Amino acid sequence: MDVRPYDALLLVSFGGPEHPDDVIPFLENVTSGRGIPRERLAEVGEHYHLFGGKSPINDLNRALLDAIRKDLADRGIDLPVYWGNRNWDPYLRDAAREMAADGIERVACFLTSAYSSYSGCRQYREDLHDASTGLTIGMDRLRHYFNHPGFVGPFTDATRAALAGAPAGTHVVFVTHSIPTSMNTDSGGPDQHAYERQHESVAALVADGAGAQAWSLAYCSRSGSPHVPWLEPDINDHMAHLSEQGVESVVVVPIGFISDHMEVIYDLDTEAMATAERLGMQFDRVDTPGSSAAFVSMVGDLLLERAAAERGEAPDHIALGEFAASHDRCPMDCCPNVRAPLPTVGGV
Repeated sequence: MDVRPYDALLLVSFGGPEHPDDVIPFLENVTSGRGIPRERLAEVGEHYHLFGGKSPINDLNRALLDAIRKDLADRGIDLPVYWGNRNWDPYLRDAAREMAADGIERVACFLTSAYSSYSGCRQYREDLHDASTGLTIGMDRLRHYFNHPGFVGPFTDATRAALAGAPAGTHVVFVTHSIPTSMNTDSGGPDQHAYERQHESVAALVADGAGAQAWSLAYCSRSGSPHVPWLEPDINDHMAHLSEQGVESVVVVPIGFISDHMEVIYDLDTEAMATAERLGMQFDRVDTPGSSAAFVSMVGDLLLERAAAERGEAPDHIALGEFAASHDRCPMDCCPNVRAPLPTVGGV
């Protein structure tokens, strides 16, 4: 299979601490320039210490990396696959230098973030620009895949299975990471609200495919100043509201996340589950796509699709629901950085 003009694939992720001593330095990286007090970082750090001072995200990325390499090899695609994180080792800048040393000239970048927003797309593209500055490497971000069957399908299958064993009247709660309302407003471009709308579309697709009778969208992992409005409702407040309405059982579907990293195992499996127990509510959380065959295959499909487009061909762009397949290159006003217009890769 032809992947020209690309001579490498780069897995681009958020990163996470792997030892207790890493926790505060990692959080300082994440919040750099935001003036977050150290005592607040220590408070958030306790979430990691509940799990031995280690985030699962790097191990999950290693598993995904191995699965992608195997899938490409099974297709007869001889392409090196690298990995770089925004906030922890292995850092993007180190991955870029490694690729340059290996003679890589143009790389397709798969982001472990499926939706449109500043923090989920443009900020990654800013960091990719910084990492490649001074190097002769072209970097292209593969398109958003929130509405690709390889992402929607695993959630649909898992939700259908969970509902099959759940009592009548079970309410499906779709959950994603909250972001500031201003960031949501500008996601996809001014006043497009793409982040929220894309999640609503995916939730509707999964609910319909799984046969859910009642569903809603909630948010988790709010951070930052309490004076800044973020998307609501919070998952814990929402479950309390559902309980008041007589709901006794929920199936929680983390459609905002590709794998079971800290926001899933702490915010949902720990905090939200404790809320459910307090409310006397049955709680079941379905799996994220992780390294499922459909999701891994999607990565290769996106690579082949983009490679064909770059060669001037007209590949099919598969997409489900109300949204067309996302753009290959982001418009200038897409998910803007409101602090400063920094240079990026992958833009028009």
